[in-house]
Amino acid sequence: MKWIKRILLTLLIIIFILIVIFFIIGYSTYSKALKEKPLLDRVSDVTDKPNFVKFSDMSQDYRNAVIAVEDHRFYDHGPIDIIAICRALFTNITHFELREGGSTITQQVAKNIVFSQEQSISRKLGEIFAAFDLEKNYTKAEIFELYVNTAYFGEGYYGIYEASMGYYNKEPKDLSLDEASMLARSS
Repeated sequence: MKWIKRILLTLLIIIFILIVIFFIIGYSTYSKALKEKPLLDRVSDVTDKPNFVKFSDMSQDYRNAVIAVEDHRFYDHGPIDIIAICRALFTNITHFELREGGSTITQQVAKNIVFSQEQSISRKLGEIFAAFDLEKNYTKAEIFELYVNTAYFGEGYYGIYEASMGYYNKEPKDLSLDEASMLARSS
């Protein structure tokens, strides 16, 4: 019985050390990115674009479709979604491959405006810190705006305005339910 307690204590210590290491890596990655360009400047680069689409200028169908496809609990969780992360980990481990992600819309905004698309553990950890910073400083509507204005929609279209005009020759507020759903799935 004593050896079981020692094993459990050792495992807890290892887990604690790993958490501290991941915290340090994530924080230093995010801090380095902020030294290159502060978050406010990065957000301004997006919101100052001539074709930036405000939340109120998107159809309700489009907003609902994006939430349903990308992060159905967007309004119910903070910067990260522990349930989605656990579900993704379980799926990926049981299938021995990366099949599912657990990123929230806020984490995707962090990736789009703070980091590159490079897939690395340090970027993913830094993304978590950026997501907390975004949720501390911006409303859910503003984060949603940042997401749809920086998402890639295929065919070289970045942002909902380019995608809406490029695919349907319509303003985002004029999208039909079918068009909104198609664009939500392609972002």
